[in-house]
Amino acid sequence: MDSRFPIGELQVPGHVTLEDIQKWLQEIDTYTTRLRETVDSLNEEELHKTYREGSWNIRQLVHHIADSQLNMYQRLKLALTDDNPTAPPFNQDKWAVQPDTELPVEPSIKMLEGINERIVALGNSLSEDQLTRTFIHAVNGEVSVAKKVAKLAWHEEHHLAHIKLALQNG
Repeated sequence: MDSRFPIGELQVPGHVTLEDIQKWLQEIDTYTTRLRETVDSLNEEELHKTYREGSWNIRQLVHHIADSQLNMYQRLKLALTDDNPTAPPFNQDKWAVQPDTELPVEPSIKMLEGINERIVALGNSLSEDQLTRTFIHAVNGEVSVAKKVAKLAWHEEHHLAHIKLALQNG
């Protein structure tokens, strides 16, 4: 197993259906409960564990997940409301070392609860036609709403696996 991608890299079907969207939304809907079960009882020493040499620690990962979901949610909304907009960049490495990432993880979990609830509500209203709407990403080029919903679900699971790996490593 590659510790950088413990659940594998993002795989999106060539044709995404509303059923695919529902599966991903279910993962997003239950995510904060599963994250909370994993990190709530951790002490400071455990929050500083990493899943591999040079990686973010568990605290930084939890804050990163919230920051990333916020940015991806914005991109999803832009794709649904504007015609092929260019989404603002998100330098995750610089975000991960800002002073707010030293806070306890609870504020980011609360943030995720709200963002994920909004993502699920928005996702449940998507039509087949909306799945093909797009935005432009500075690095990845054109990204569809369907792929963004897939990434919203995958990204959270990807980092939950990192957190569990960090806890096993210690």
